[in-house]
Amino acid sequence: MADGGQFSLYHGGVVAVAYPINVWPKPTTFLWPNPIAILLAGNFTISAPNHRYLTPAVNRYLRQVLTEHHLPLVNPPLNLTSASQLNTLTVIVADVTSPLTHGVNESYTLTLPSSGSTNAILAAETVWGAMRGLETFSQLVYSNPSRVASGLYISDVPLFMHRGIMLDTSRNYYGVNDLLRLIKAMSMNKLNVFHWHITDSHSFPVVLPSEPELAGKGAYGESMRYTVADVKNVVEFGMEYGVRVVPEIDMPAHTGSWAEAYPEIVTCANMFWWPAESQWPDRLAAEPGTGQLNPLHPKTYQVVKNVVHDVATMFPDELYHAGADEVVPNCWKADPSIQTFLSKNGTLSQILEIFVNATLPYILSLNRTVVYWEDVLLDANIQVSPSILPPENVILQTWNNGPNNTKKIVDSGYRVIVSSSDYYYLDCGHGDFIGNNSKYNQPPGTPQGDGDSWCGPFKTWQTIYNYDITYGLNEDESKLVLGGEVALWSEQADSTVMDPRIWPRASAMGEALWSGNRDEMGKSRYAEATDRLNEWRYRMVTRGIYAEPIQPLWCVKNPGMCNTVH
Repeated sequence: MADGGQFSLYHGGVVAVAYPINVWPKPTTFLWPNPIAILLAGNFTISAPNHRYLTPAVNRYLRQVLTEHHLPLVNPPLNLTSASQLNTLTVIVADVTSPLTHGVNESYTLTLPSSGSTNAILAAETVWGAMRGLETFSQLVYSNPSRVASGLYISDVPLFMHRGIMLDTSRNYYGVNDLLRLIKAMSMNKLNVFHWHITDSHSFPVVLPSEPELAGKGAYGESMRYTVADVKNVVEFGMEYGVRVVPEIDMPAHTGSWAEAYPEIVTCANMFWWPAESQWPDRLAAEPGTGQLNPLHPKTYQVVKNVVHDVATMFPDELYHAGADEVVPNCWKADPSIQTFLSKNGTLSQILEIFVNATLPYILSLNRTVVYWEDVLLDANIQVSPSILPPENVILQTWNNGPNNTKKIVDSGYRVIVSSSDYYYLDCGHGDFIGNNSKYNQPPGTPQGDGDSWCGPFKTWQTIYNYDITYGLNEDESKLVLGGEVALWSEQADSTVMDPRIWPRASAMGEALWSGNRDEMGKSRYAEATDRLNEWRYRMVTRGIYAEPIQPLWCVKNPGMCNTVH
């Protein structure tokens, strides 16, 4: 053991100092020259400016540090300082008016005195940075009676402004309390965007005042709907935790559920997704659950305008995700009006352009920046001209072909959010959900490959942690990468498995996007992160987040013994 309780771990020629207490994600600057601890006073208080969202956060963290009494898996070898107890954490915010938007300053500094002072200082530019610092402070508190790291200085700022999780609530339903728990866990991990993929072909669970029949007929049932009050609850809860809620209403594909209320505006609705004896290119949908909005039907735009208006009213965030992925040719070709259009030398790409030209300006008129999935520009069969997607108003989200598509998007001048399925899709590796897949009826000894999961294998936390979302980009191109999102598509997930599917793998992305996946020498630090992630996963569990284990407990109790090289 090094002086003051620091351990020196030797990893491939780089000495990484491991502290007896750690923060996840690892702060960008963490100075603790002589690790000791100080008791929290029984009447410990947090002093902060009064603010609609910061004040509830302060009260929440005050309760937490006084009552959590976290007992780490490995007891920190820290002596208590001879100084008196810590009485106060003073929170100083330079600008209390900055709204929670993309690019808001989330930096903070935290100073915990070693002696001579009973007051710790948390300084931040904005209340949102102060929330990040409060989370850090809470992770430095442990034991019973409560004590906290002492003689410590942290300066912290994220590498990427957009650090998110996408959750699909259409294929299977998640209760409001599940969404709130997700936001709570995101805040613990300094993630700041909940991308809510609300609707799809399978169900339309959100109740919209202007179009109540969409959920009235398109939701799975009365108890599986999100009311206006539910949405307000989720959005407000997000604000109190420093998490933006970005809605996605996918269109024009992935809209089969709209046909329950408006069959006339949806092509190929309720048809079998892959006609018998046909080839894959002849399918009607990417998976069971057919239906695409008909851009040639005038009523389509009456309904879409009402939907967009209501959703933009319910979700105040500047980003509006409009989907536009996986438009399948044969679904549109099944419609007589589209057949007529094509017979007059029209193309499917022109039909998509008609839809985008008729909808994008309206969304922009509501003072929104629009996010589309990359398909709208990069799909091999149906895509639009970049000329109708102004880069100043449109962001693209990539999910195919890893860094290659990221490069294509930034080379076209667009900002990008990275969700590469090869690295960031949390649903992969659970097989196929099709009911009679003959690939599962093979004689023993048949190679199983990826288990017929289209994006298999399972994405381990190490795979996620080590993914460099700006790989292959130069400095200017990298500036167009806003950040990333891990995604949980819900064909085989619901609230019963949400926590372990997402955590702690989303924590791995959280650190990579906050302070990076490399040490000061530029070496990958996933090996050093293992013990820290074990401890952090355990603390999340004690906080009510059912994150899955990454190793046997024995490995935590025997540091270094579970590595490939000791």
